[in-house]
Amino acid sequence: MPPRHLRVLPLLAMLFPWSALEAQTALTTRRIASGLDFPIWCGAAPGDERRIFIAEQSSGLIRILLDGALLATPFLTVPGIVSTGGEQGLLGVAFHPRYAANGHFYINYTRSGDGATLVDRYTVSSNPNLAVPSSRVTILGPIAQPFSNHNGGHLAFGPDGYLYLGLGDGGAAGDPACHAQNCASLLGKMLRIDVDASFPYAIPATNPFFGSTTCRQEIWALGLRNPWRWSFDRLTGDLYIGDVGQNEIEEIDFQALSSLGGENYGWKVMEGNACFSTASCAPQTPACNAPALTRPIHTYTHASGCAVTGGVVYRGCAIPDLRGTYFFGDSCSNTIWSFRYRGAITELQTRTAELAPGGGLGIGAPVHFGEDARGEILIVDLSGEIFKIVPRLPSPAIDLGYGRIGSSGLTPELDVCGLLDTGNTAELRIRFGPPSTVGLLVLSLANQPTPLFDGVLLPFPPGLTPTVFLDAAGAFSFSVPGGGGPFDLFIQCLMYDAGLPQLVGFSNAIRLTFQM
Repeated sequence: MPPRHLRVLPLLAMLFPWSALEAQTALTTRRIASGLDFPIWCGAAPGDERRIFIAEQSSGLIRILLDGALLATPFLTVPGIVSTGGEQGLLGVAFHPRYAANGHFYINYTRSGDGATLVDRYTVSSNPNLAVPSSRVTILGPIAQPFSNHNGGHLAFGPDGYLYLGLGDGGAAGDPACHAQNCASLLGKMLRIDVDASFPYAIPATNPFFGSTTCRQEIWALGLRNPWRWSFDRLTGDLYIGDVGQNEIEEIDFQALSSLGGENYGWKVMEGNACFSTASCAPQTPACNAPALTRPIHTYTHASGCAVTGGVVYRGCAIPDLRGTYFFGDSCSNTIWSFRYRGAITELQTRTAELAPGGGLGIGAPVHFGEDARGEILIVDLSGEIFKIVPRLPSPAIDLGYGRIGSSGLTPELDVCGLLDTGNTAELRIRFGPPSTVGLLVLSLANQPTPLFDGVLLPFPPGLTPTVFLDAAGAFSFSVPGGGGPFDLFIQCLMYDAGLPQLVGFSNAIRLTFQM
């Protein structure tokens, strides 16, 4: 093998770690769904790489994008929601961390009639594309909402396994009753409950107001106006909160994984870093700029927008040098930004033009930043579309076929996620193989389909054949360093499959293109 190809040797050793790199890859977006009715949320169930679930605010539908196609039959139709739009309706969905085992997922919505907030639990049916409508049980609520706006609505499971729920201050303007600073009210708070310890839920003993007779014990943090989208960094567990401002300032708040809870993010005493009001607040409410108030890590004025949409930290595999970058936006100005946070904001960038999908398409009102099962970022446009952030560079891998159905009824799949230019990495992965078996990863610079064991081996003649060991799920993965090119490498995996007459299973073959 010529020296320029020696860069692939760490692949064979399977020891090359993903490294933390500064963002360099040019980005764009690709539309993955359209024709939706006021989509407000999207995301994936844990480990489900085939489905993206999409919640529609006014219709109450939860729809499924399966392998890139929008299914006609909804996963669930939520009954009894406010369907007139505005800030009410179906607002959030969260899948239980053990969804694959228990089938439970949770929704946050405002009900018709009085507009109160409820959190209900549903269960999936034996068909993974359909929930059981009759499985509905109410977990939390009704929580009275004095006005129709500022309902929050996002909910998610944290790294501790507890369910978190963000509630707005009850609406109108200026939090007239000072709900956000009143620990006897759930409004204007981040809640944290344990949905596994008892029914409908238990209070974690580590909640900051656990055991209190004057404060609601569900409260995890307070002083929020309208936490419109927030997320946990799936690597570090840190929490980022987008909190919509009043007349002047939008903010991003932060809570480290090590936090013991109880942060007071300041509203309505402060809007961002500016003093606002203490009217109607209790005498013990902290004063403006008091040490008891936790300042935002980032703010911007209404010269740049008027309604922040909190985002997510990128932890996917398709754009390795982007890992650790936080993306967020504004649904008034349709602006999208990113930054990194390591105790201070760095690399703050406006990404709007870069992420424009082109072809006459545009991201009109970014109301949610979601993640698929692999951590790739999805952007929900309220006007009816879902976009995915992708690199402008073409994929380094081309699927050449030649896989053969194994004894499980599935074809073992070899795929690559990442970039193979200098300074980047890609993840090479085998899925759907026989469980707990051994295989050979066949690599060659040549591409010559050759019949073998009633299958076809494409990388021929073989250059190297390192041994791989598939786990109990029939999977194996490792990272590949980029650079050293340009050259193409052909790869296919053969594996022992005791359920086949020939005892040999074939994955698909791929062509990897290494760049300079």
